[in-house]
Amino acid sequence: MIAALPLGAALATGLLDAACLGLQAAGHHVRVQRLDGGTFAGVMSPDEHHAYHSDTPIISDEVQRQVDDLRWANELVFVYETDWAGLPAVMKGWLERTMVPGVAFVLDERTNKVRRNLTHIRRITGITYATNSRLRTRLSGDGGRRTIRRALRMICSWHTRTTWLALYAADFGSEERRARFVRRVERAFVR
Repeated sequence: MIAALPLGAALATGLLDAACLGLQAAGHHVRVQRLDGGTFAGVMSPDEHHAYHSDTPIISDEVQRQVDDLRWANELVFVYETDWAGLPAVMKGWLERTMVPGVAFVLDERTNKVRRNLTHIRRITGITYATNSRLRTRLSGDGGRRTIRRALRMICSWHTRTTWLALYAADFGSEERRARFVRRVERAFVR
């Protein structure tokens, strides 16, 4: 589970906890990678950028730990607040630093084409909330949803399924509406 939560955001923390509880109730082991609070550098360094095109694209222990968890997992769950119609910068940085050649894909030397390398991932789930309405989020491109449901799926198995759980206009409406969404997230993983 990869989480980029705004500091002090009770809804984000509740969603992360609900997903963990649901997965554990269903008998899954869970590893959580929290990217918030400055614990993960969300920017590819110049050395990493240069190494990306080499035989050893991972050059830091920090990224290697993330990749080890990625290789261990059979489901990826992303929890974040939609901001500017997309993923938080640190989550996009996580993708850029971990989805490197040899991890996310392999270049076929014979055909020079990209081959999927995360074929062990059975499901990808995005959990988010946005201050904008669903319509406004979609009109602005809905970048996070497209990245999680389309782009990531392109490097996984053809049989990888995706799930999208989103609460739009999260700042409007009642606290009960937000609590219902948190319960919905937990139930989705218990199943």
